[in-house]
Parts: sequence; structure tokens; C-alpha cells
Amino acid sequence: MEPALIALIVIAVLVAFVLAKSVTIVPQAQAKVVERLGRYSRTLSPGLALLVPFVDRVRATIDLREQVISFPPQPVITADNLQVGIDTVVYFQVTDPRLAVYGIANYITGMEQLTTTTLRNVVGGLNLEGALTGRDGINSQLRTVLDGTTGPWGLRVARVEIKAIDPPPSIQDSMEKQMRADRDKRAVILTAEGQRQSAITTAEGQKAASILSAEGKKQAAILDAEAERQSRILRAEGERAALFLQAQGQAKSIETVFQAIHDGKPDQGLLAYQYLQTLPKIAQGDANKMWIVPSEFSKALEGLSKLGGGDDGEGQRSWLDVDASSGAQGATQAPASSLDTSNWFDSNLPPAAEQPEAKISLSSIADTAGETAPQIPKPPPLSQVKQDVQESGPAADPRNRPADDDPLQLPPG
Repeated sequence: MEPALIALIVIAVLVAFVLAKSVTIVPQAQAKVVERLGRYSRTLSPGLALLVPFVDRVRATIDLREQVISFPPQPVITADNLQVGIDTVVYFQVTDPRLAVYGIANYITGMEQLTTTTLRNVVGGLNLEGALTGRDGINSQLRTVLDGTTGPWGLRVARVEIKAIDPPPSIQDSMEKQMRADRDKRAVILTAEGQRQSAITTAEGQKAASILSAEGKKQAAILDAEAERQSRILRAEGERAALFLQAQGQAKSIETVFQAIHDGKPDQGLLAYQYLQTLPKIAQGDANKMWIVPSEFSKALEGLSKLGGGDDGEGQRSWLDVDASSGAQGATQAPASSLDTSNWFDSNLPPAAEQPEAKISLSSIADTAGETAPQIPKPPPLSQVKQDVQESGPAADPRNRPADDDPLQLPPG
């Protein structure tokens, strides 16, 4: 092989090597620190960059993205002399590559040690309960201290988080017992509160039920009283209407009887006979032990004896042997009455006392009867009547005669 060719190949290799040393590529979100002859020259940004061969050198490549570093549990003693293990996580970002390279030898190790010491200082002033419940305060204090300390290193601490706080096993048992007791306490309180609310709700329901029951009884009593009132009113109105109709009927009956007596013009014999028929009704009743004969009875018998046995030239006759024809002649037949009875039971009519035609009393009937019929004479004594009956014989007794031979039978009509 010729020496010229070999030299050409060597030169080409040297040129390629120089070119490789003169060109560098910086990735995105990274930065390269360049030294020239051992001194800091510049910081290369992402993209293609040219270097002076054998003069410029890339000292370090720095990642500009936010980084996360998790530190192992660190033993920390609290203010109540309890040792706990705390895990921390630090979120930071390199803001100045030159300071990150020349400000500290290893910023990750420095960050870890700084976090540990700051954590012990912060948690050492708190007791266990404060450390367990005050994580946000611890995180804020750690971030403030770390951010202020790592500024000259070209770092920015975004936040610091505590992953876990592990107390000793004995403390964990005590905490579990305390937590269990607290939960039991809360359970008892909640149970009592539930029973209280249940009792209150039940009492309110019973109260509402009692109120509704009392209202119902009140309404029922009011309705019963109203119904009783209406019933009494209707019953009273019915009784009033019945009494009114009865009074009207009695008035009409008295008027009819009065009119019949007035139209019939009864004689002395008819009135005496009717009086004798009324006498047995006085003695009716099982409790009657004595029959008192009134004084008017003798007058009636005397009138009948005069009718039956007077000296008129036709011979002596007994007072019971009154001719039916003479009785018929003495009693004038009552004309047919055309009495209107259509409105007798009309409840809309005024009371009988207010009707002028119904104002009839027994005194008026007696006065009218006295005007139309002669006064009944006093009958003979009872011994005389018995003697007349014995002399006349059984045939003269009206009770032994047939109905057709009754001398006092009224004519039809």
C-alpha cells in the first residue's frame, strides 16, 4: 500500500474526529455546561451547537424538568420523647444549570441531608399527636426552609410531602386502643342520640295522636249533641203536631157532637136513658169496692117514671113500658149533616183555640142542651123503683126484653 494513501486515510480520520468533537446536540428540556480550557464557558440550550475541538469540553448535562426524590424513613424524636419514622417526598426543579454544577458537588445528596435535618427540627417541637394531625404545617415549613436554602444551588423546591409517620409498636397499640375507645364512645353517643331522637319522635307521634283523638272525640261529642238536639227538636215538633192534630180532632169531635145534639133536639127521655147507660161505667174497675149512687140518679128515675106511668086516660103503665113509637115521636130525627172533614188534619191550620167555629165548651153544650131539652125531673126513690119493678114482673125489666121491644130504642138515622 502506498504511503500517500495511508496518509490520506489518516488525515480523513483526523478530520472526522475533529468534526465529531466540534458538533454536539442538546436534547429538549436539558442543558449542557461547556468549559473552555477548564473554565466555565457557556451553557448550551437545546439544539445543535458547535464546539472548539480540544479546547471546549461539556462538563455536565443537566435535566431541567421537575424531579421527584423519595427519601427513606428517617428516625425523628418528638417533643414527648417518642421516636417515629417519617418518609418524605421532595419535588424540585433545576433553574440554573451552572449553579447546580458549580454551586454544590451533588445537589441530590445535599437535598436529602437538608430535608432530614429540617424535618427533625420541625417535628422535634411537636408532640406525637401534633405531628400526626399537623402534616400540612410540617410540609409548609419544610418547603419554606428548603426553598430558601437551595436557591444558591440553582434549585427550586416546589413542595414537600410527608408520606408516612410510623410511631413505635407499643404506641401503635395504645393508639389503637384509644381509637377503639373513642369509636366506642362515639358509638354510645350516637346510640343514645338515636334513642333520644326515637323517644322524641315517638312522643311527638303520641302527642299528635292524642290531639287527633281528642279532636275526634270533641267532634263526635259535638255531632252527637247536635244530633240529639235535632232529634229532640224533631220529636218535639212531631209531638206538637200530634197534639195540634189531636186538639183539632177533639175540637171537631166536640163541634160534631154539639151539632148532632143541636140538630137532634133530644127530649127528656133520651137524655135520661143516656144518663142511665153511663152509670155502670162509673163502677168499672177491679179495685172498686163501693158504688155510690149520685143524687141525680133519683131525678133520672123520676123523669122516666113520669114518661112511663103518667095519668093520661090510657091506663096505668110502668115507667119502663115506654112505647117505642112515643120515643120515636119525642126524638126528632137529625137531618143528614153535610160536614166538611177534608181539612180536619191539616197541620197548616191555626190551633183550634184560634178558630172561631171551634170555640165550643161544655158549658155552651150544656146551655144549648138546656134550651132544646126540658129539665130532667128528680127520679123517684130507689125503693119505689124496686117496688114498681116487682109489681110489674120480670117482663117489665129491660134486661129481659129483646132488642126489638126496647121502648127507648131510637129510630134509625
